[in-house]
Amino acid sequence: MPRELLLQVTPEIAANELLLKDYLSKQIKVSPKEIQHITILKRSIDARQKAIKINMKVIIYLQGEPFQETKIELPIYKDVSSAQEVIVVGAGPAGLFAALQLIELGLKPIVIERGKDVRGRRRDLKAINVDHLVNEDSNYCFGEGGAGTYSDGKLYTRSKKRGDVTRILELLVAFGASEDILVEAHPHIGTNKLPKIIEDIRNKIIEFGGQVLFDTRVTDILVKNNEVEGIVTQNGDKILSNKLILATGHSARDIFELLDKKKIFIEAKPFALGVRAEHSQELIDSIQYSCDYRGEHLPPAPYSIVKQVNGRGMYSFCMCPGGVIAPCATSPGEVVTNGWSPSKRDQVTANSGIVIELKLEDFKPFEKFGALAGMEFQKSIEQKAWHLAGETQKVPAQRMIDFTQNKVSADIPKTSYVPGTTSVEMGQVFPGFLSQILREGFKEFGKSMRGYLTNEAILHAPESRTSSPVRIPRDPITYEHLQIKGLYPCGEGAGYAGGIISAAIDGEKCALMIAETLK
Repeated sequence: MPRELLLQVTPEIAANELLLKDYLSKQIKVSPKEIQHITILKRSIDARQKAIKINMKVIIYLQGEPFQETKIELPIYKDVSSAQEVIVVGAGPAGLFAALQLIELGLKPIVIERGKDVRGRRRDLKAINVDHLVNEDSNYCFGEGGAGTYSDGKLYTRSKKRGDVTRILELLVAFGASEDILVEAHPHIGTNKLPKIIEDIRNKIIEFGGQVLFDTRVTDILVKNNEVEGIVTQNGDKILSNKLILATGHSARDIFELLDKKKIFIEAKPFALGVRAEHSQELIDSIQYSCDYRGEHLPPAPYSIVKQVNGRGMYSFCMCPGGVIAPCATSPGEVVTNGWSPSKRDQVTANSGIVIELKLEDFKPFEKFGALAGMEFQKSIEQKAWHLAGETQKVPAQRMIDFTQNKVSADIPKTSYVPGTTSVEMGQVFPGFLSQILREGFKEFGKSMRGYLTNEAILHAPESRTSSPVRIPRDPITYEHLQIKGLYPCGEGAGYAGGIISAAIDGEKCALMIAETLK
């Protein structure tokens, strides 16, 4: 009978199939030749001690024991070209996985995306990086695949209660992701590989009768007697359906403004805001692995840190080992930072958002904007940063210790942020209470991670798009908007997800709820 084992081995053993087989044979007291196959179920790094170990969960099959290689395949989809239509606004993970689920349930999705397809987006990303030109419909946040496509492809979520994480991971594998994402404790696809997977998902939607419309921005939602009738595009075209999944992402400010203008109930939501800190990956490796050189069998080290400072949570967000910082503005006249890593995480720098949790009372200076107060607070900081850095896509930057000492940095070395930086005292970017928390927080970080507080680390501002500043309320059972029948607020933009996996799960759930109402 196959045996399941929990073990802790060196990185060298974990990385070498022959060494692992030899190790396991000694554990279960058999010859290595008797081991037919080893299936790795889970793998994680334990770096708490100087001697780093790899935790593994495996199943061992001996000769003669039944073993069959399983291939993860897509569900059986049927043609839905003549089926009832459901509008899906947004082709991020929530929208795409909602569309796939609708097809599986026999409904026809019409996916409407304001931006371009994944290949078309690249020209606009180059324009923002090189020419400082922001296309409001196609950028790092908008376009096929949403913000996650060119922002790392992290698949880790703590939201296990939200739904079936494994199902989403297996769907991604069936669409071409490495099976390693089923095993690793912190799975990651990589910005260089995710676009092809997104493209294959879109092709599958079209193959089975769904529609995907790019360069199509929603300018109005048609509502009659508090029930959805359809949408209007920027060209004046109407697309009609009484079922609409609104999965527009956390940066679709025009949609929030549209809902507010139409008096469709939305509410301000707290989010987090701060800076993006960049260190050398070599330094982060030495801190996390307690070594001068991590060796060939360990991946570039990530870090995760949380502190309470003056009654506020200050924490790392979207940490990118071996990654770069990207410009993520969605309108001219603002600057925004984010980070991403390629699949190999082989860049020489590491970066992470370092953010502070905000409270609704922080938005009081913008209370005249009602439910959009948090969004206007966010916008004001992004616009101020743009102005201070020179009114291009350069961002305000400061050396870390200089920031803690309220001192303008004499120089800023070249960082991974391609549009460039301008030396600015970061206290000018943020309200005083935020600057003070950040200054004290970095000192606390330095106590927990010796070497982290260094003037070789460069802060870039702002990291402001951590989550939506608005929540679109919905019934917790039906997922339908509390006021508008047939409207299903979905994913990060509606305030119900926080990453690729949780957004995809939310998209599937909205599709399931729609199918339930149509039975």
